[in-house]
Amino acid sequence: MHNGWSIFLWVIYPYIMLASFFIGTFVRFKYFHPSITAKSSELFEKKWLMIGSVTFHIGIILAFFGHCLGMFIPASWTAYFGITDHMYHIFGSLMMGIPAGILAFVGIAILTYRRMTCSRVYKTSDINDIIVDWALLVTITLGLACTITGAFIDYNYRTTISPWARSLFVLNPQWQLMRSVPLIYKIHVLCGLAIFGYFPYTRLVHALTLPWQYIFRRFIVYRRRARVY
Repeated sequence: MHNGWSIFLWVIYPYIMLASFFIGTFVRFKYFHPSITAKSSELFEKKWLMIGSVTFHIGIILAFFGHCLGMFIPASWTAYFGITDHMYHIFGSLMMGIPAGILAFVGIAILTYRRMTCSRVYKTSDINDIIVDWALLVTITLGLACTITGAFIDYNYRTTISPWARSLFVLNPQWQLMRSVPLIYKIHVLCGLAIFGYFPYTRLVHALTLPWQYIFRRFIVYRRRARVY
């Protein structure tokens, strides 16, 4: 029974969330593209929106790329370039991970507080907006807690979570690796996967939109109007 739950949590559930992400994103862009937008509430409140939005976006972008490096770059690759586990932990996880996590946490905390306490912003928010804010707040809090906890416990996620994550993409899930993972890390992973699965059905999907048309469109020529004397 215990193995059954482990297989569900670390094999079936991740694939369901990943399938939801990729299929949902395709359907959203293919058939509901006009709905892809980040509705602005700047008219209702601007000060805290600017502070929270800038702080959150800087932090979450740094944290995202940090996760990509930690999850998908094997420890053997960094060791080849002379980067030991201790160096990676100090400079990667602590010196870069904690500041990025703090920025993301402060940003989403401000945005969530603003949405829940500013009456005009709250009234114009739909249920998806509220769910996304709280889901991000919980997941980022757990992630920051994992990074800080990692400074005090003898645990290296690059020997368990990282190879497990990579095994999913080669269709050979090594769910046994997740048995020894501390509980707070497990909850963080599950929450993160839930956000990925829910991602295409929220305004978060606008993060995947890039203005490629500006690269290929023709130049717009502006001519100065002749003066009339």
